[in-house]
This record gives sequence, structure tokens and C-alpha cells, in this order.
Amino acid sequence: MNEQDFLADYDPRAYPAVAVTVDVVALTIRDASLHLLLIRRAEQPYAGHWALPGGFVRPDEDLTDAARRELAEETGLGGERLRRVHLEQLASYGAPDRDPRMRVVSVAHLAFAPDLPDPAAGTDAAEAAWVPVAGLTARPLAFDHGRIVDDALERARSKLEYTPLATRFLATEFTIGDLRAVYETVWGHPVHAGNFHRKVLSVPGFVEGTGTSTERGGARGGPRARLYRAGDARLLHPALLRPAREETAR
Repeated sequence: MNEQDFLADYDPRAYPAVAVTVDVVALTIRDASLHLLLIRRAEQPYAGHWALPGGFVRPDEDLTDAARRELAEETGLGGERLRRVHLEQLASYGAPDRDPRMRVVSVAHLAFAPDLPDPAAGTDAAEAAWVPVAGLTARPLAFDHGRIVDDALERARSKLEYTPLATRFLATEFTIGDLRAVYETVWGHPVHAGNFHRKVLSVPGFVEGTGTSTERGGARGGPRARLYRAGDARLLHPALLRPAREETAR
């Protein structure tokens, strides 16, 4: 049977309808705290509830394009700034009862970048806001978005152990102290400054020096800190394990 014969015999109405959506877990650091982008839904189901930005995938869209569109609608980002945002697929969520409207499969995406702007609510949202991750327990989320956020946070924390993606939370040039602050904020644990500095510089390709320093010295009048930029490594070896995992590995 050739393709035309197959299509002639195929009736899509014989199969149950399934819709595909994307949800975006967008993380950034504000005021030394990890923040998550949430929207307050303007429409049913779950009108008035907080949720992740997302929506139905359009017929002519790739999944990644749909996720970028949703992120752009809520943040106002575009062009080069939008392309600089790290975006990756997190997981798919397809429990039969996750959406009361119909069978909906969501392909969740994880995004993070520095200095993401104040959000502007999109067409299907009454409000949008950056919310501290530490306060999420007081905000029950719509659908299964609480589970998606938990999975995304674990992915982000793990990625910082084995990849250089912590540098994506920072400006092009940064100090080792700036980098350590990202790890402490995302992991939610303090990190020993001296050990961290030594480990970062011992990982080939993690960071590279710029040959310049900060304009001012430290808060206690110490020497000016050296500036670095992201190196070309894709994986960190040895990995920078979270304090609890580091103790377990010993």
C-alpha cells in the first residue's frame, strides 16, 4: 500500500482527540534569591489560580518554538535577548486527568537567564509575576504544575553539578564570587568560598580569565577580584557536587 492509499483509508475521527501544550519553568536570580515566573490564570479551568506560563502548540509550530513564544509573551523578550535564554525540554506530562477540558499532553521546558525583565501578562493571563521559589508552598499551582516545578528545580540543581550552565545566570564577565552566589542560591546551601574557588579553577574549560579585574576591591578593602568568562566545556569533570552529595560520595 502506498502513502496515498493509506491516507485515503485513514479516518482521524476514529481516534481520541489529544491536544499538546508547552509549559515553561523560567528561573532567574533576583535580589540574591531564586525566582520563578508564574501567571495568574484569567480563564477556566483554574481561573484565578497561579500557574506556569504555557499554552497550546499551534499547528505550524515546533515544540521549542512554542515554548519560546510563550516565554516571549510573558517577559517581553525578543531578538538576541530571547536567544540568549537557555531553554531545554524537561519532561512530558500526560496523566489522563491532568486537564479537565480534554486529554492534554504537556511538554515542559526549563529556561533560565540573568536579568530577566519584569513580566507582562499575556493574552490568557490576568497577572504575571516573578515569585521567590522559597515561597511556593504558600501558592498552590493549577493543574500538575507543582510537580513540574519540583522536577525542574531538581533538574536545574543537578545541571549545576555536572555542566557549566550556572554561568548562564550571569553577565558575560563575572567573578568567582558571583558564580558561587549562583550555586548557593540555586542549591539553597552555603558553599565554602576557598574550596569552591579552587574547584572551579581546577575544572578544565569551566571558566577562563579575562585578564581584567573589578573596578573596586572587596567589601572589606581587599584586592580587586579577577573577572572571568564562561569557557568552552560542556561537562564539568570533576563535577561540583552539592554539599550533601559530596559528603555521601566520600
